[in-house]
Amino acid sequence: MPVHRPPSSDGDIFQFGNCLRDEQGRIANVSFELASTVMKHSKWAILICPIGYRMGFELLLLVIALLSAPARALGAPAAPPPSPDKLYGTLFVAVQSAQIYPDQKTFVDAIAHGDSAAIVRAYEAGKDQPGFSLAAFIARNFTAPADAPAGPLPAAGLREHIDGLWPVLTRTTPGAPTNSSLLPLPRPYVVPGGRFREGYYWDSYFTMLGLQESGHERLVDDMLENFAYEIEAYGHVPNGNRTYYLSRSQPPFFALMVALAAQVEGDAPYRRYLPALRKEYAYWMRGAESTPPGQASGHVVVLADGTVLNRYWDAEDTPRPESWLQDVTTARQAAGRANAEVWRDLRAAAESGWDFSSRWLGDGATLTTIRTTAIIPVDLNSLLYELEKTIAKGCAVEREAACTATFSARAERRALAIDRVLWQPDGYYADYDWQLHRVRDDRTAAMLLPLFVELAPTHRARSTLRVAEATLLQVGGLATTTVRTGQQWDAPNGWAPSQWIAVQAALHYGRPDFARIIRERFLGDVEALYAQKHKLVEKYLVDGSGVGGGGGEYPLQDGFGWTNGVTLRLLDLRRDDRAVTH
Repeated sequence: MPVHRPPSSDGDIFQFGNCLRDEQGRIANVSFELASTVMKHSKWAILICPIGYRMGFELLLLVIALLSAPARALGAPAAPPPSPDKLYGTLFVAVQSAQIYPDQKTFVDAIAHGDSAAIVRAYEAGKDQPGFSLAAFIARNFTAPADAPAGPLPAAGLREHIDGLWPVLTRTTPGAPTNSSLLPLPRPYVVPGGRFREGYYWDSYFTMLGLQESGHERLVDDMLENFAYEIEAYGHVPNGNRTYYLSRSQPPFFALMVALAAQVEGDAPYRRYLPALRKEYAYWMRGAESTPPGQASGHVVVLADGTVLNRYWDAEDTPRPESWLQDVTTARQAAGRANAEVWRDLRAAAESGWDFSSRWLGDGATLTTIRTTAIIPVDLNSLLYELEKTIAKGCAVEREAACTATFSARAERRALAIDRVLWQPDGYYADYDWQLHRVRDDRTAAMLLPLFVELAPTHRARSTLRVAEATLLQVGGLATTTVRTGQQWDAPNGWAPSQWIAVQAALHYGRPDFARIIRERFLGDVEALYAQKHKLVEKYLVDGSGVGGGGGEYPLQDGFGWTNGVTLRLLDLRRDDRAVTH
């Protein structure tokens, strides 16, 4: 057996990153970040390199977990620095206005070479001098980030390709680079890929589905620890681990992540994460006791009859730093509307994960009519029902009877409110415009969330499934909506999370035939594109085109975390179906 010397330079890191091999001698990719961490503790490299592929990756994650302090032990981090728009002020505006980088997210992810105040002073002193070049100034003072690599890997079957991507997409950042917008996390985590170089909240649940299927239960636990750490540190799970994401969250899937871990570990995760679950709930419900009927505050909407439901919200009302120019342009075009109102609604839509969609548009077509904060979303409230049920479960495990009764009652009240307020008389669940006092008539994949969390009465669930089948089912799976606006969360795009939610919704309510159709049609899309280009992507056209999706603010991204996770689980369902029929 050859002896591998410990890595000692950047070149050696890459060599070490490829030193794990399977039984056939094929190289397994390990991310630069993972290798860098182990490099700092070189004795581990000697131990890990001779070990086979899967064992090596698992041991590598174990080493990183040991080298990184546990989430609970870290305590609250130092106050994070301001987001880049606040740090760089006029320089930030100049860079984003001039489109120094084609993607507005590039500059906010860049790492400065020195103190931000000193860089801004140098810019102010030099910007009006003859021959000044803003592009050259930025190149001297910042290092632009690289996209997260996602392949292609050596030729392999679809399942093997996804298994090989997990280490490529895994990051460990217990300390963020100086002068960076990255927020450190104590444990390893998986990024989506491409321009999405950080961890994302709701993406991670669907990624974790695949990690669990691949046998990476430790990494599932690591990601749960990271989210619990963020809740403790910031009061909520940010949109992603970047300073510019701290003002909002994303769809609250933490409770479902805890339930996922409990499938393997029993009741222990409910006990361990009960404090984090309760703290996250407090974030979403802040203001519920003090908001008068007919008004809203933060994430809370209190209807005229006193019913409490929730909406998406962002604490800031300025352009998103990662999409600054787009937001400035949208507000400029929104005649008669205050800029701050438009920007808040754009940010709130980003919190929804559906950025952007006709769901949030006043006229159903034009981004300048966005009114996210006026809408009570059916998916968010279904997820908060699940959070209330999960807290009740955790309290039951801890034998806290009063807490169990309180949160069980809250979940029941919310289920009744969803059934009353968010029901479209045409036979499906939909969003409610609390300012216009009417349920919206959009037919979207979000209608299936009440079924996914099993709060829907059977007759309404079956009606909703019939509407989804009649209006959203396409040749390549379930479309996101029925309208084409050019936004990425509209037709003809279909997204992996929507397919998984729909499949589970159909299975919960006695429609295995519908679940099978969705599964096979979406897998057909994924397999066709993989056969052509040897990759998985963020979204797909489900209209029969057989290509990746489009629309939105940025090009189609490869990777891709949640597509990988959902694809593995759908392949499992296919295998199980075939085992039954044979």
